Amino acid sequence: MQASNIRFWAEQDQPIHKFSTKGADHLSDVELLAILIQHGTAQQNAIELARSLLATTENSLQKFAKYSVADIVNLKIKGIGKIKAVRILAAIELGSRRIDLINKHTTIHHSRDVALHLKNKLQYEQREVFMLLLLNQANKIIHEAVLSEGGITGTVADPRIVFKLVISHGATGFIICHNHPSGQLIPSRMDDALTQKIKKGAALFDIKLIDHLIVSTEGYYSYAEQHPDW
Repeated sequence: MQASNIRFWAEQDQPIHKFSTKGADHLSDVELLAILIQHGTAQQNAIELARSLLATTENSLQKFAKYSVADIVNLKIKGIGKIKAVRILAAIELGSRRIDLINKHTTIHHSRDVALHLKNKLQYEQREVFMLLLLNQANKIIHEAVLSEGGITGTVADPRIVFKLVISHGATGFIICHNHPSGQLIPSRMDDALTQKIKKGAALFDIKLIDHLIVSTEGYYSYAEQHPDW
C-alpha cells in the first residue's frame, strides 16, 4: 500500500477536534457519523465513508435509523463492517432513548405536538403500527406503548387492551395513533369505526379520548381537528 493513497485531513477540520472545540451543534450529520466510524480506508477517509453511508438513504437520518446491523453490512461499503454498524446503531438508540425521556411527562397543548413526536417514530415504518399515549389530569404524558404491528395494509388495536392500560396507569385521558405506510392520510372506514368504538368505550369509563392521529411521510391527520363535534 502506498502512503500517497491514505486519505487525511487537517487537524482543525477533524470532526473530533471540531466537536471538542466548537461543540456538537457545529458538526454536520456526516461529521457526527464519521466520529463513530473512526477510521477510513486507503480509498476513503471516515468523512467520505460517512457520506457514502448516509447517501444510501438520501441523507435521511430518519430512514437511516430504521437500518438493522445486517442492513448496513449488506450495503457492502468497504470499511463499514459489523462492529462499526453496531457502534453506529447503538449511538442512534441512545439518542432515541434520550428523546423519549425528554418527551415523557411533556405537557400536551396541541395535537400537532403529539403528531410531530409520533411522526418521527412512525413515518418510515413499512408496516402499520398502532400506538397509545396515556396522559394525566395535567395533560402530561405518563406512558407510551405500541399496541400492535400489522402488515402493509393495516393493523388492528384491541379496545380491551387500550382500556386495560389506561386504567392500570391511572390515566385520565389518552391519544391513539397509527401510521399509514402508503402516505395516504385519509382515514379508512375501519379507522372511523375503531375511533368511534374506542371513543364510546372511553365515555363509559369517564376517560377522555383526546385524539386519534394518523401519521405518514405526508404529514398527519387529527380526528379532533377535523371533527368540530369531537
